[in-house]
Amino acid sequence: MKAFFKRFARNKGAVVGLIILAIILAAAILAPLLYPTSPWRMVTRPFLPPMSPGGFWLGTDALGRDVASGIMHGARVSLIIGLVSTLTALAIGIPIGALAGYFGGLIDDALMRFTEFFQTIPAFALAIVIVAILQPSLFSIVLAIAIVSWPPVARLVRGEVLSLRTREYVQASIVIGQTTSRIILTQVLPNTIAPITVMASIMVASAILLESALSFLGLGDPNMMTWGYMIGAGRTRLIEAWWISFFPGVAIFLTVLALNLVGEGLNDALNPRLSREGG
Repeated sequence: MKAFFKRFARNKGAVVGLIILAIILAAAILAPLLYPTSPWRMVTRPFLPPMSPGGFWLGTDALGRDVASGIMHGARVSLIIGLVSTLTALAIGIPIGALAGYFGGLIDDALMRFTEFFQTIPAFALAIVIVAILQPSLFSIVLAIAIVSWPPVARLVRGEVLSLRTREYVQASIVIGQTTSRIILTQVLPNTIAPITVMASIMVASAILLESALSFLGLGDPNMMTWGYMIGAGRTRLIEAWWISFFPGVAIFLTVLALNLVGEGLNDALNPRLSREGG
């Protein structure tokens, strides 16, 4: 573990990304304490510019709502959607990829054709259709993002399992009579954790972007303040009140950038070849 953190710390960008991510996570946790009232509440007159008196550091929107409050409460929604949708996508993609890679043959062909069916449909278009059919809500957004995100996971796991199933320790497990499920769970999947972890960090970033795009189009949860909704609400006032869309956009940019930097750091730290070179 010490060697892992040492390799991770060598990547300065990853360390910066981790710091940014920690700040965003702290904002999400502290939002109810710093801004206990609802971010939908009208607190003062509309279109106050940033650094206005009264503690409105990032100004107010067209309805007199505090932009800073919306950003901090929106951080929680964005992170929850990113994490839950990614975990759901992993729960779908990992079993499909593991079964396809381990058994091969007809099972592999059937599962990969099923995976390719979802990949032939543009991800964003499919997400819009799913959310529109199920009605915009936190559940439908998470489900839509998970459905469009799992195919790359299945393909990654399949490729890893294909290379692992011929290893000596897997063949030895077969010889001593271990069940297929036990071999996959104890011998194969643990050795795919590194690439899956790297992909998961990037998937969280993609999920946050996708949720923001859906909210921008008016397909977000109407009961949740999100960064995408804030950008969409301020897009008609960019000239006279640029800060309404600018600050949520910066929040999205920093979050996605941080997650990608952390993903690169994890790749450097978990890559076995780089580990040997570092040693």
